[in-house]
Amino acid sequence: MQITSRAILHRRPGSSHRVHYLALIAAALLLIALLDHETGDVPFQHLYYLPIILAAIEFGFPGGLMVSLSSVLLYHLANTRLLHIREFREADVVQIILFFTVGLVAAKLSDDANRMRLLSITDDLTGLHNLRSFESHLATLVSQAKKDGSILSVLVVDVDHLKSLNDSYGHLAGAEAVRIVGHLIAQHLPERAVACRYGGDEFVVAIPDCQMEQAVGIAEGLRLSVSNEQPVLATRIFPSGTLSISIGTASRFVAKGVDSLKAGEGLFQAADHALYRAKEMGRNGVSTSR
Repeated sequence: MQITSRAILHRRPGSSHRVHYLALIAAALLLIALLDHETGDVPFQHLYYLPIILAAIEFGFPGGLMVSLSSVLLYHLANTRLLHIREFREADVVQIILFFTVGLVAAKLSDDANRMRLLSITDDLTGLHNLRSFESHLATLVSQAKKDGSILSVLVVDVDHLKSLNDSYGHLAGAEAVRIVGHLIAQHLPERAVACRYGGDEFVVAIPDCQMEQAVGIAEGLRLSVSNEQPVLATRIFPSGTLSISIGTASRFVAKGVDSLKAGEGLFQAADHALYRAKEMGRNGVSTSR
């Protein structure tokens, strides 16, 4: 079992991480410019590719472009003859073109790699995490809860009467109903929560450092948001109340001696049992694990 987070997944470096990379790139550029200036015709200018590639990987197209421009400027300052247009050689023009080409190509390759990574951990219908990705995140959250002595909460969500919707309006309408519920889950979760679709119309959510009362409040807010939605299904507008969900919740401390995998599975099973009670009580409700 595994889960997804809100509109997921692609995360750029944090602010401190960015500062470190910017400092590293700036230092590399200045060092290369100094070597280029001091060594004359020795082709140290090729070393500019390294900070360009690093910037493109970490900061995408804007980073690759800015460091490419900086490399062109430093290349001119390190080779003062280039400040006179008549001293330009064909090789210098090629070198400048290469600075920008390397930056653009590196940024494109990095962007493609990030997109492939995103696809590999994302449920294509809802944009949430897929099961494999969720399991990895859940294991991390369980380990952190053990370390902190905090409560970890799990919600299991099921779309009510989806079969009836499929039978009455077609499977496209059913698929769009699941997609809408997935998007609403993503919109209503706390910042550190992770959610995934692990079955046709079934979702699981893990919320770290979350008391039982908080988990029930989150579940109830999500239930109301789905019930109040006026969904567009197979190009047809339906009234609020068309969609509803049943939710089971479980909240537990994770003891330090407990196996993380078993703890995660136990929380899921407890929330799943609570979900069945919510269904038995008439659906469109929230039930808490006893």
